[in-house]
Amino acid sequence: MSQQTNYTEDSIRTLDWQEHIRRRPGMYIGKLGDGSLADDGIYVLLKEVIDNSIDEFMMGNGKKIEVNVTDAEVSIRDYGRGIPLGKLVDVTSKMNTGAKYDSKVFKKSVGLNGVGIKAVNALSDKFIIRAIREGEVKEVEFSCGVKTREEKVVKTDEGNGTHVVFKPDTSIFNSYHYINDYISSMMKNYTFLNAGLVIEFNGEKFISKNGLLDLLNENMDSESIYPVIHLKGEDIEVGLTHGNQYGENYYSFVNGQHTTQGGTHLVAFREAVVKTIRDFYKKDFDASDIRASIIAAVSIKVEEPVFESQTKTKLGSKDIGPNGPSVRNFIVNFIQKELDNYLHKNSEVAEVLLRRIVESERERKAISGIKKLAKQRAKKANLHNKKLRDCRVHFNSKKENKYESSIFITEGDSASGSITKSRDVNTQAVFSLRGKPLNSYGLTKKVVYENEEFNLLQAALNIEEGIDELRYNKVIVATDADVDGMHIRLLLLTFFLQFFPDLVRKGHLYILQTPLFRVRNKKKTYYCYSEEEKKKAMSKLGVNPEITRFKGLGEISPDEFKVFIGEKIRLEPVTLHKGDSVKQLLEFYMGKNTPTRQEFIINNLYVEKDEV
Repeated sequence: MSQQTNYTEDSIRTLDWQEHIRRRPGMYIGKLGDGSLADDGIYVLLKEVIDNSIDEFMMGNGKKIEVNVTDAEVSIRDYGRGIPLGKLVDVTSKMNTGAKYDSKVFKKSVGLNGVGIKAVNALSDKFIIRAIREGEVKEVEFSCGVKTREEKVVKTDEGNGTHVVFKPDTSIFNSYHYINDYISSMMKNYTFLNAGLVIEFNGEKFISKNGLLDLLNENMDSESIYPVIHLKGEDIEVGLTHGNQYGENYYSFVNGQHTTQGGTHLVAFREAVVKTIRDFYKKDFDASDIRASIIAAVSIKVEEPVFESQTKTKLGSKDIGPNGPSVRNFIVNFIQKELDNYLHKNSEVAEVLLRRIVESERERKAISGIKKLAKQRAKKANLHNKKLRDCRVHFNSKKENKYESSIFITEGDSASGSITKSRDVNTQAVFSLRGKPLNSYGLTKKVVYENEEFNLLQAALNIEEGIDELRYNKVIVATDADVDGMHIRLLLLTFFLQFFPDLVRKGHLYILQTPLFRVRNKKKTYYCYSEEEKKKAMSKLGVNPEITRFKGLGEISPDEFKVFIGEKIRLEPVTLHKGDSVKQLLEFYMGKNTPTRQEFIINNLYVEKDEV
């Protein structure tokens, strides 16, 4: 008989607000992370504070926000109205307290429930907030949500506004590190969506005059085939064009909030584009041919929006406002009118777009004959071989652990065997390649179905129709740290960038970092990821430590591997930046320009990674 736990009145507890946030931070800021990923918790804390400043700007107050970020401290100063001084403590430390419940004051705000600023307070070692209002200032300091200092109201010459300083709690965010590129991207998006707003981030000034037009020009990694169509209306702004890349690339926003997982507004936008183009050309084109290679952004403003979580990454609202139309009808009606008008007035763009749709249709039909056979092969292979060692939790909206699932793509039995024995079977899957994959540069998508390895990999990830049904949140390339391993890594990156660039754009593709050296003596063991770390470990251990150079993943024992792919896993995200043309990158590294590439390798062979 198993021992029964007594369930009595003493089992019932009521937590203080800050204790609940600290025990269940995921409810308030999503995952914690260490700052290596753009949606890690430390960036959510930053966003929660800035969102309040953005709301002030949207209501016509304060045109400038100053943001300064180091690992030691974050500072955000806006020049809005300033929090009413008598309520400064309440709005930062009492749940269900804030001005966002009054829709007249904040009609179309990002923050709705006043929870975000409390989460920042509770999850910070140090949290200081100053409100400057009509010549007076008040300052309060907290630690982990507990008030430690409250100053009296004093006179000041400072301009109105709110100033927040905080430091994430190191007991919750272990060994975190801010990456400025992620923050710069966040700041740019704020300015793209708020014309006239000036944000100074660590001394660099960001401002946008052309809204979503600037956003698309900033983020496109390939040339568009026609100029961006930029449409603006009351409470809606849209930008769209087509390129020559595979996949669909969208940026969606609600009240200035980047809804990275889309929602009702993005669904409506995609539907509206298809319907409008079909009606304009009077042809029943397949939706996938119309949207193939689209690059688009949509931003709407909604009264009292409903998001699917506190992190506000997916819109759930069905209506624009209490008395307004549905989100779907609002967007569809706008697109049908404005996009149709644009295409009628710009016949050259309409002709280019038509050619792109026809090209997509031609390619789709060319591979349709082999797709059915390829699916049958993939299904049979999944049943009868061991290429895919799946996990119990897949990446889809119905699974609680969707953000934790990952798949390691590795080569050879020894490497995949070590990872398979070490992995968390609940959340980590393994896909084993057979030898080096094909160099897919310059090939059409037909090769994805003709090549068995690519076909099976596509089936394992479930990305044939795009990444909406991707079964794993993280796709991790895990190869040996030698020349062959680097080559396999490059071939896989080529495959994904060529045919599934959305995996990179949406932050799903990573490189597994494993130690190059083990340095140990009888008392202590260090795993080192660079020559510099090896030297430091040797100096700590003293005379004649044992040094092992790991040449391949198969040389690392399963017990050791369990550490490297567990909580302390080191992942390097594969990212694209402004100026990174996928076509040019692949042409240089995987094309036939051998002498040029050889010269580049020779010139950069001994340069440290951080200097490349």
